[in-house]
Amino acid sequence: MAAGGWTLTAAAAQTTASNTSPSGSAGAAAAKTTGTKKPSKSGKSSSRKRSRRVKGQAAPTPDRIGEIQAALVKDGSFNGVPSGKWDDSTAAALKKYQSAHGLTPTGKLDALTLQKLGLGSETAGLGAPTPPPNAGANRLLSRSAQREELKNEVQPE
Repeated sequence: MAAGGWTLTAAAAQTTASNTSPSGSAGAAAAKTTGTKKPSKSGKSSSRKRSRRVKGQAAPTPDRIGEIQAALVKDGSFNGVPSGKWDDSTAAALKKYQSAHGLTPTGKLDALTLQKLGLGSETAGLGAPTPPPNAGANRLLSRSAQREELKNEVQPE
């Protein structure tokens, strides 16, 4: 039963109907207080939770740690068999490698250390990132406005 925009359960509707006076005012008051929760504006259920994005760099996988340990063994900085687990001996070997190769000996992985080990990017640490080809375009303008802007630029003669 719906009263005043509120949905009532069958038991609440029966109680409201039995408490209603001839004028109907007591029933209206009871209907307002025994109603269920209003739905959200969008009408969708809000029981779904958002997953939070984890900030920062993820830990290396055991396979990647094994590659790093193998590279440290090849260099002679790590004594042991690559296990795929980051432990104190791996961190100490990395620190030893970093100090021997002119890097800051932190014992933590960074792009330059991986590059020196032969496991990183060829461009890591070499300079600032280059902007994409259309970086000069004003992205706040619509595409048609961007085209007009390009047409109106002074063309070299």
